[in-house]
Amino acid sequence: MLIAARAFQGLGGALLLSTNVAIITDTFSADNRGFALGCNAVVIALGSSAGPTLGGIITEHWNWRWIFYVNLPIGICGLVGSQRVLKHTLSTVRSRFDPLGALLLAVSFALLTLALSFAPEWGWLSWRTAFCFFVSLAALLTVPAVESRVANPIIDLGLLRNRVFTSALVCMTLAMLALFAIGFMLPFYFEELRGFSALRSGLFITALPLSLAFVAPMSGSLADRFGSRWLASGGLAIACLGLVALARLNAQTSAWGIIWPLVLTGVGQGLFMTPNARALMNTAPSNEQGESSGLLATGRVLGQSLSVALTGAIFAGLGSSEAGRSLVEARAHSMVVPGHITALQAQFFTGFHAALLVCAGIAAAGIFAALTRGAETQPVAGPVPRLTAIQQVQKLKTTL
Repeated sequence: MLIAARAFQGLGGALLLSTNVAIITDTFSADNRGFALGCNAVVIALGSSAGPTLGGIITEHWNWRWIFYVNLPIGICGLVGSQRVLKHTLSTVRSRFDPLGALLLAVSFALLTLALSFAPEWGWLSWRTAFCFFVSLAALLTVPAVESRVANPIIDLGLLRNRVFTSALVCMTLAMLALFAIGFMLPFYFEELRGFSALRSGLFITALPLSLAFVAPMSGSLADRFGSRWLASGGLAIACLGLVALARLNAQTSAWGIIWPLVLTGVGQGLFMTPNARALMNTAPSNEQGESSGLLATGRVLGQSLSVALTGAIFAGLGSSEAGRSLVEARAHSMVVPGHITALQAQFFTGFHAALLVCAGIAAAGIFAALTRGAETQPVAGPVPRLTAIQQVQKLKTTL
């Protein structure tokens, strides 16, 4: 029931994430688009920072089910507000949905995530793991052949011929693959190894999104003036250093020793995200802003889901997950045997450090992808659908 409900939530999340960047791009001119996207990143970062803290308070003092109930009034306010504000924000044309392309992508990404998640339990050489990897790869390789024969493909392969667009999309996927693991891995370190409460763990994690929120608008304004290539690559380089610093955490690391790598990583992520999103949306034709925003959201979520699956597989495969549970049990039953605890901690850090160092390597690959994108060009003009008189007036009001 929980998995089905979360899947339904994911449908709603897809409808949100695939349109918000397109709406912002359509509303603001290219000269101000970076700053607008930076403000959007601030809102996302503030929500991300409030989430762990609020979740820690709820799980520590109430029932865990309230982490879902608390979203209801927020969602209702968002629904009412969107009905009042987001009217005629995008010029639209009627087109057909591509169910086969969507199905192939869903099967490919789902089976890849499933294989990475359960391979430590099934065995990396088991038939189930091999089957998931094989079908995932086969479905992904079939996508180009199917999409080239569809009038309205779910992925316009022509967009991927633009080097800046493809680089920005690859960079977003690699960045999320590298950086989303922090929010997944650190709670194990805080709660299982260090014995922190859920609230204290949440407060530590907020250092990253808060620093991201501080930097994102400034990086967006800089991207409006200087482009994205060096900002995106420099941001990923800083985030890579932050990941390496986090991989050096130990059982005695001070509070400041935990906070400054998180701040460093957040600053790097803030420098990267807004210029990278701006580069992708500026390169896309005006009549494909929605699809481009959807691809950006897909790259982000794909990176996030694979990040959890990959780091989870490393963490569990090296025995760190079991060591963490043993540390919790030893603490709960007051079985503090110095030699035994030290051995469990060493086992825990084997997988913890390895997972974060792999993420640092992925971030380094993202630096290379950002540097090879070349100079940014103005978006290719596409056919613009005719607007009704009411839509033209509304669009003029929105612009003013």
